[in-house]
Amino acid sequence: MFKGHPKGLLAAALANMGERFGFYTMMAILVLFLQAKFGLDGTNAGIIYSVFYALIYILSLVGGLIADKTRNYKGTILTGLIVMATGYFLIAIPSQTPVPDATYTLMLVLTCLGLLVIAFGNGLFKGNLQALVGQMYDNNEYSKMRDAGFQWFYMFINVGAIFAPLTAVGVRNWWLGSRGLAYNADLPALCHSQIGGTLQPEATEKFAKLAAEVSGQPVTDLTAFAHQYVNTFVEGFHYAFGVAIIAMAISLVIYLVNKRFFPDPKAKTAKVDSKNLENFDMDIKEVRQRMYALFAVFGIVIFFWFSFHQNGLTLTYFAKEYTDLTLLKLDLGFTTLQGAELFQSINPFFVVFLTPVIMALFGFLRAKGIEPSTPKKIAIGMGIAALGFVVMAVGSYVSDLPLWSSLFEKVVDPVSGKTVVNTIRVMDVSEKVTPFLLIGTYFILTVAELFISPLGISFVSKVAPPKYQGIMQGGWLGATALGNQLLVIGAILYQSIPIWLTWTVFVVACILSMMTMIFMLKWLERIAK
Repeated sequence: MFKGHPKGLLAAALANMGERFGFYTMMAILVLFLQAKFGLDGTNAGIIYSVFYALIYILSLVGGLIADKTRNYKGTILTGLIVMATGYFLIAIPSQTPVPDATYTLMLVLTCLGLLVIAFGNGLFKGNLQALVGQMYDNNEYSKMRDAGFQWFYMFINVGAIFAPLTAVGVRNWWLGSRGLAYNADLPALCHSQIGGTLQPEATEKFAKLAAEVSGQPVTDLTAFAHQYVNTFVEGFHYAFGVAIIAMAISLVIYLVNKRFFPDPKAKTAKVDSKNLENFDMDIKEVRQRMYALFAVFGIVIFFWFSFHQNGLTLTYFAKEYTDLTLLKLDLGFTTLQGAELFQSINPFFVVFLTPVIMALFGFLRAKGIEPSTPKKIAIGMGIAALGFVVMAVGSYVSDLPLWSSLFEKVVDPVSGKTVVNTIRVMDVSEKVTPFLLIGTYFILTVAELFISPLGISFVSKVAPPKYQGIMQGGWLGATALGNQLLVIGAILYQSIPIWLTWTVFVVACILSMMTMIFMLKWLERIAK
C-alpha cells in the first residue's frame, strides 16, 4: 500500500488521527450541544459553529507564518497538539444545565473561549503537518507519487473520524442510561420550552408521552423531568468532549515516537549551497504566477466548503428534525448507538472505503495516459458535489417536508430577555424521511471531497514557492475558513425558506465553482507543470 512512499507518511497520518477525532466530535455534536446547553436556535448556534470552523482554518495562516519564519515545523505541530487538548479540557468540564440566567453569559463566553483555544491549536497543527507531508515529496524519488501520497494520508487520518461520532453518541447515551433515561432527539428542545413555560398544548401532550417512554414510567412533574433530562443529556456531551483529550494524547505519543521520520526544513535551509539557494529563492515573476494560481483556486474552493461543511450544521439539523432515527439504532448492551450525530461517521467511513477505489481509478487512467490533471479533478469534484445536493433537494421536495417555522418559533423570554426557540409541534415518525436520503447524499459528497480536498492540498504543496510552503497550506485552510464563515447563511435559509430550496442554493454554488474552475483550467495546468 505504501510502497514507493516515504517512511514518514504513515506516521504523519496516524499522528493526525487524534486531530480528526476531535474535529469530527465537534462536527457531530457542537450545534446540538449548543442548542441543548443554552437553548439556542439554529441561527445563533450556526453563528458560533461557523465562526469556530472559520477560526480553525483562518488561524492556520498564523500557524503557517510561525512555522515558515522559524522553519521549526515540528515544534509548532507539537505545540498545536498540546493547545488543542487544553481547549477540549475547558469545554469537557460539566456545568449546570439549563444554565441559570445569572451565569448564562459567563458560561457561553467560557464555552466560546474553549472553542477559540481549540481553533488556535488546530491552526498551529493542521497546515504545518500537511506542509511536512508535502516536503517528503519535494525533489526526490517520491515526487511522482505526490497526489497518491496525499490521498493515502487523507484516508488514514479519517480512520479517527469514523469513531469520533460513534464514541460521542455512545458516551452521551451511556450517561443517559446510567440515570435511567433513554435517548430522544426531540426532547432537549421540548425540555427548554417546558422550562420556559412556552410549550404549546399539542407539544405538551407529545412531551408527556416522550417523557414516559424514555423514563419507563408516567411523569407527573414535567418541569422537574425537563431539568433532569436536559442536564443529563448535556453532561453526556461534556464527557464526550473529554474523550477527545484521550485521542489527542494518543496522537501526541505517535508524533513524538515517529518524529525522526519527518523532514527538517530548518536543517535543509542551513545546508543549501549556492545552486540550491537559487532554487529556494525562485524568480519573483514565477513566484507571482504561482501565488496568483493558488489564490484563484482558494477563491473557488470557498464555495465548495460553504456547501460541503453543511454536514455539521443544516444537514445535522435535518437529521435531528426531519429524519426517522428509529431506523438507525444499535444496542451494544452497555450503551445504545442512536442519534443524529451518527451521520457524521458516514462521511469518514466513505472516505476510507472509497479512497482505494478512487486511487485505482486514477491509476488506471494514468496507465492509459489519460489521467485528468489535478485542477481538472477539482473541477469534476465540484460537479459531483452539486449532484449530492440535487439528491437532497429532490428528496426533500418529493417528501413535502413542512417549513421549519411550522415546527418551531422564536420567542423572547420575558425574564431574561434572550431569544429562545419554542416547540410548536413534533413530527411523527411517519412524516419523516428515510435515513438513506442522507446516507446517499453523504456518499456522493464524499466522492466529491476525494476529488477536491486531498488533491487540493497536493496542488498547494506542488505549486507553492518553497519558502512559502507553510503559509500557502495555511492559505488553503484560510479559504476553507471563509467558506465556513458563510455556513451560517445555510442556517438562516434553513429556518426561512422551504427545505428543498435551501439545498438548491448549494447546488448553484457548486455549479458556479465548477464552471469557474473549467474557465481557468489551461492556465492552472500550465502553472502546475
